[in-house]
Amino acid sequence: MKPKFNVIARINPQDRAAAPRYYPSVVTNGRVDERELASMIAENSTLTTVDVVAVIEALLQMIPRLLAEGYIVELGQLGSFRTRIRSTGEDSPELVTASNIIKIMPYFIAGKLFKKVLQVASFEKARS
Repeated sequence: MKPKFNVIARINPQDRAAAPRYYPSVVTNGRVDERELASMIAENSTLTTVDVVAVIEALLQMIPRLLAEGYIVELGQLGSFRTRIRSTGEDSPELVTASNIIKIMPYFIAGKLFKKVLQVASFEKARS
């Protein structure tokens, strides 16, 4: 099944008087939850759904823990997880402390194979 897109109008925030421009916007086909994904993986492997769910649960526990400890978590051709931070600035390096960090966020970087699969996806316009 090809993913679909709608057309949306966007106003240029730097020139609100300008005519809007029109852009494609991805329409999702729904969500696949952990159990559905585990079932799909089990159908294509020698693992049971329960085994796959156990692995997903372990990933959900380990990846955030490792990120919080400062590691980059690499998952081969899938990609890697690392952290980004949002912070406030100071006038000199000596004034910067950990309290300048406002928020820590997970960041996913797709691997080459992951990107390659997405690059060949073709879209079709959704019916209005």
